[in-house]
Amino acid sequence: MARVINEECIKCGACVSSCPVDAISEGDATYVIDADTCIDCGACESGCPVNAILEK
Repeated sequence: MARVINEECIKCGACVSSCPVDAISEGDATYVIDADTCIDCGACESGCPVNAILEK
C-alpha cells in the first residue's frame, strides 16, 4: 500500500531524492506520492525531517 504525505509537509524535497522509483512529485500545497508507482519501501518516510509521510 502506498504512503501518503500529510499537511505537515514543508516542501523541502528530501523525500523526492530518497525515492528509488521517482514516485514523488511537487503538488500545490505538499509533495504527492503516486500510489501506482510507489513500492512502499519506506525510504521517503525515513528521509522526511518533519515526519509528514505516513502509511496509508
